[in-house]
Amino acid sequence: MSVRVRFAPSPTGYLHIGGARTALFNWLYARHTGGTFVLRIEDTDETRNSQEAIEIILSSLKWLGLDWDEGPLSGNLKGEAKGDHGPYFQSQRSSLYEKHVSELLKKDLAYEREGAIRFRMTREPVVIPDLVCGEVTRKLTDREEADPDFVIVRSDGKPVFHLVNVIDDLEMGITHVIRGEDHLSNTSKHIKLFHALGAEAPHYAHIPLILNQDGSKMSKRDVGASMTTYMEEGFTSEAVLNYLSLLGWSPKDDRQKMVIGEVISLFDLPQILRHNARFDMDKLLSLNGQYLGELDMNSHVAMAKEALEKKGVSLDEHDSQYVRAALESTYGKFKQMSEILDYAGFYFTERDAIVWDPQACEKHLVPSNHPLILNLQKALSALETFSAEAIQATFKSVATKLGVKVGQLVHPVRLACTGQTKGPSLYDLMAILGKKRVLADVDQALKQMLGS
Repeated sequence: MSVRVRFAPSPTGYLHIGGARTALFNWLYARHTGGTFVLRIEDTDETRNSQEAIEIILSSLKWLGLDWDEGPLSGNLKGEAKGDHGPYFQSQRSSLYEKHVSELLKKDLAYEREGAIRFRMTREPVVIPDLVCGEVTRKLTDREEADPDFVIVRSDGKPVFHLVNVIDDLEMGITHVIRGEDHLSNTSKHIKLFHALGAEAPHYAHIPLILNQDGSKMSKRDVGASMTTYMEEGFTSEAVLNYLSLLGWSPKDDRQKMVIGEVISLFDLPQILRHNARFDMDKLLSLNGQYLGELDMNSHVAMAKEALEKKGVSLDEHDSQYVRAALESTYGKFKQMSEILDYAGFYFTERDAIVWDPQACEKHLVPSNHPLILNLQKALSALETFSAEAIQATFKSVATKLGVKVGQLVHPVRLACTGQTKGPSLYDLMAILGKKRVLADVDQALKQMLGS
């Protein structure tokens, strides 16, 4: 049997991290088995759907690298460029649903009441063989015992989720339905609909939910809930994929960092964990920092530029070589690229616009440091080559001459040049800023030390 799986989101908002994890698990299983991954947009609820949400879903999946394998080829598909495989849209398949509803009515497996069409549901418990949860018996609730039948077409003529979900899975030949455990309660209805349509149900695998650290259900407003966050805040798609793959699945050897090719080779449904996963932003940030530290320099520079531009920094005003040197000096320094503005924004800020850290000023820009920094300023002024190596040698020479540790010179000068106590290597950043800018920065710091 050739495996066919699908991801079927509703375009009613941003792509939730739980939805992205569901898409990933389906994609991984398709790639592991050599099967097919289908993308289907469940957009029958016109009152809640939006074109923006469709575009967010598509862009999020593409950013993650979760490519789908089939769909109509059309230049008119929502959110898709001509020549791409578009996803299937349920809103374009209404005639298919009408045909199957007509068959159910003819066989008296469905009936009309008060303008709506209802499905004749079994009165017996339904056994659900689940590849993750094991065998689950779904009994009727007290309310359902009186009338277990359910609506499949509303009185306004719109088909409901249960119907279109089953018909599409049937028509698309879906062999495995991998979805969140919150859908387990729907599965008995879906199995019986498959049987009424003359087909066996696919294999079901209900995966554990993603919870917050405190065990509460992840809401739209919780940290890390939206995929848009990762796309905008300087995460690598590789780190997010790596982390998502470990939310509810384990390779059995406790590894945390795995490239996607390794995950594909190891991923299988029996390894999906039964207990709910807990989202830990600190772990994701740590993992993302590792991936950022392994980027090639061109990729690092490109990501850094994008992050700065998103923060409103115009790089076009600066020489391209200066920009590249500045960004190269930040390599491997972040857990997420959006930190770059706080870390290295001084490179692209006018001297007069830099704000010094008040606490650092009280510690380092003090009168007792004035003679030390004045001596250093004179030595730096005399340098003919303002390179990182020459600057470092000058710091050491002046420190030795004055009988102080190099740190007593480093901290005030770093504060003078950057406004803060952290940042790229001081000698490198001074060389990048250039002699004129650095001497002006130091001069301002000397004035601050004397309170003028």
